[in-house]
Amino acid sequence: MIKSMTGFGRAIYENDGREYIIEIKSVNNRFSDINIKMPRSLNYLEEKIKKEILKSLSRGKIDLYITFNNNSDLGKSITINTEIAKKYIEELKKLSKESDIIDNINIMDISKLPDVLNIKIDEDSEKVIEKELIIALDEAIKSFIDMREKEGNKIKQDFEARINRISEKIEQISNISTGLVEEYIVKLEARIKELLKTDVVDQARLAQEVVIYSDRCSVEEEITRLKSHIFQFLNLTTEKIAVGKKLDFLVQEMNRETNTIGSKANNLEITNLVVDIKTELENIREQVQNIE
Repeated sequence: MIKSMTGFGRAIYENDGREYIIEIKSVNNRFSDINIKMPRSLNYLEEKIKKEILKSLSRGKIDLYITFNNNSDLGKSITINTEIAKKYIEELKKLSKESDIIDNINIMDISKLPDVLNIKIDEDSEKVIEKELIIALDEAIKSFIDMREKEGNKIKQDFEARINRISEKIEQISNISTGLVEEYIVKLEARIKELLKTDVVDQARLAQEVVIYSDRCSVEEEITRLKSHIFQFLNLTTEKIAVGKKLDFLVQEMNRETNTIGSKANNLEITNLVVDIKTELENIREQVQNIE
C-alpha cells in the first residue's frame, strides 16, 4: 500500500496528573527530516523519539510537537545552585555600590535568575515519563500513518485511472503504427509514378525504401517497454515498502519512451495521442512527488 508523505496525527495521554499532547505533521521531502519541539525537561528523550518515528516512516519532512503538563510531584526535585546565587548577589551588591543604587536584593528576586533553581528528574522518574510519553507517541504515529495511508489510497486510485487511459492510447498507437508501412508503400509508389510519369516501378528499389522507412518509424520496441514499465508501476503500488523513488524513476522512463514514439511517428494522430500520454504522465509525476 502506498503512503502519502503528507499527513497529520494527534494523541493525548493522561496519567496521575501528567498530560502528554503530541502532534505530528509532515510534508514532502526527498529524505527523512525530523524536527522536534518539546520542553527542555524532555530533551533526554529526543533520540529515542526519533528512533520510534523512523520505525514507521522513511521519507518526509516531519514536525513533531510535544506538550507536557506535569501536575504531579513526579520528577520535581528542586535544587538551588548556591554558588551561582552567591555570585549573583556579589555582583549585584558591587553594581549597587558603584552606581549608588539602593541595595534591595531579596531571595525571591535571586531565585528567578537563570540557573539558580533547577528541577532535577531522578532516574526512576525519567523511566516513568519515558514510558508514558512513548504510549502517547505511538498513538499519535498510528493516527498519522492512518491518514497517510488513506491519502495514499486516493492517489493509488488516481494512478490506476490515468494508467488505464495511457494503456488505451498505447493500444491506439500500436494499431495505427501497424498500418503506417502499408500506407507509406501506396503513397511512395504513387509518388514515383507521378514523378517519373510511368506505371513501371522498380520493386527492388521500392522494397529498399520501405525497409528504411520501417526501421525509422517502427515504435514496437518503445511500446513493448512502455507496457513493461506500466506493469511494474502498477505492481509497485501494491508493495508495503516505500516506493516513491522507484515510481518516479518509472515515470521518467515512460516519458522517455513516449518522447521517442513522438519523434519517430510521422503521423498526426499518433502525435496527438503522444501529447495525451505526456499530459497524463505529467499529472502522475506530480502525484508521485507526494509518495513516501
